[in-house]
Amino acid sequence: MNWQQKHQEKEKEEKQKLCLLRGNLKDLSFQDVDDSTLTRFLRARDLNVEKATEMYTKYTVWRSTFVPNGFISASQVQSQIAQNKMFIQGKDKHDRPIAVVLGSRHFAAKNGVEEFKRYLVFALDKLCSRIPEGEGKFTIIGDLEGFSYRNSDVRGYLAAISILQDFYPERLERVYIVHAPYIFMTLWKIICPFIDKNTKKKIVFVENIKLLLEDIDETQLPQIYGGELKLVPAHNS
Repeated sequence: MNWQQKHQEKEKEEKQKLCLLRGNLKDLSFQDVDDSTLTRFLRARDLNVEKATEMYTKYTVWRSTFVPNGFISASQVQSQIAQNKMFIQGKDKHDRPIAVVLGSRHFAAKNGVEEFKRYLVFALDKLCSRIPEGEGKFTIIGDLEGFSYRNSDVRGYLAAISILQDFYPERLERVYIVHAPYIFMTLWKIICPFIDKNTKKKIVFVENIKLLLEDIDETQLPQIYGGELKLVPAHNS
């Protein structure tokens, strides 16, 4: 079987599983969910219909309780915005929007991770709103230059992994980690077991910044990496 035949077979299987998933959700009173959304949940669970049903149900409960107004406002995450650590600008060669996260500007909150979790949703929703129809994914550059033990917020990073994997399935195309210092690898060993196999495949450690140009045109790359774009804070994007 050649590549084209395998692709056609996979599409056929996805459509069959999508019908089954939609039937499960209809029985649970979920209506008017678009195919692209349900397909993301299916793929995140390797086309296992029962697991995808459970995942989507969990997502809707979480969304209705954690984001009851349908969005997180800037006023709810002012302390996180003040750290000026996430930026959204440009797109890769497949029109996926790009976010840049500066790890050295993140610090654990003294009052717990709740505001950080709200900030993640605030920023990820903004990033998803820039995804063109038919694409479905985004790209992240995680810049760890200047990263130190003060930035090693294990609870916060585990919360970020959980939110991304459980509630934004198949939204991530790639994470490019640049300028990773040796001390980060200690933290990496702690959080890595909590990253599922599908997400791990999307994380790339980049030693040479020029390699970013393989997937991102110079006109769409931030100036700090030799490109042409200025960084735009997520709350201003």
